[in-house]
Amino acid sequence: MTGDPREVLTRPAPPPDATVAYGDHPDQCADLRGPAGEGPARPLVVVVHGGFWRAEYDRTHTGPMAAALAALGHPVAQLEYRRTGRPDSGWPDPLTDVLAGVAALPGLAAAAWPGRVAPVPPILVGHSAGGHLALYVAAHAPDTTGGVLALAPVADLAEAYRLDLDSGAVAALIGGGPADVPERYATTDPSALVPIQPRTVVIHGVLDRQVPVSMSRSWVAADRAAGGSATLIELSECEHFGLIAPDSAAWPRVVTALRSLLGDPPGIDAASSTR
Repeated sequence: MTGDPREVLTRPAPPPDATVAYGDHPDQCADLRGPAGEGPARPLVVVVHGGFWRAEYDRTHTGPMAAALAALGHPVAQLEYRRTGRPDSGWPDPLTDVLAGVAALPGLAAAAWPGRVAPVPPILVGHSAGGHLALYVAAHAPDTTGGVLALAPVADLAEAYRLDLDSGAVAALIGGGPADVPERYATTDPSALVPIQPRTVVIHGVLDRQVPVSMSRSWVAADRAAGGSATLIELSECEHFGLIAPDSAAWPRVVTALRSLLGDPPGIDAASSTR
């Protein structure tokens, strides 16, 4: 990958095979991409996009990565959800939407591709704010989650509020700071929800300027201290957007981590941290 890493946010991708609704709101939907070629049924991969939960960022920027995963033989759903900055959405809409979507999408995908979607919980692949949402779902609905691949996740909302990431993004999502609505942080902040029961792999670039790698380091340490088994993989030459760009140097590591969660070799040692 060359040039501006943010270019992936506007890169075109092949159109999805179908778009399905899991609720009545226009944003309660997902784009489906069928697995390439022939093969056995495989778990659904649900891609949860980032963008600091803001309305100006939607699922379309995950089209290139979703298409690349489908080309590898995975059934893929790009989950959309209501986001901040619109009069018809607010607390706790992004959270309840993702819970509902993750629960509904395996059945919707199985109906679209009979015999190609395994009847097991999906693997969640969440980037940035989508990583936060994936961890939230895994904590609150572990039976609907087969595993989490969190890519540069906003894994500590209180710290993200303190750092004022993306100029007030956390306050816009939660409705204030930790001192204002502590009960919301207690049920929403991944740092307060450890250990995460489903197997979790976190990948974070050391050069990330949007979400500091220290956030993933502290979250994985807290999860493991609480008895969890989360894995942290640090990529020394990676920034924030390379994790979702199929032509980046980081992409093979993303694919390997996903395959480990699906049970494909090679596996990842849960105690490892690669820099």
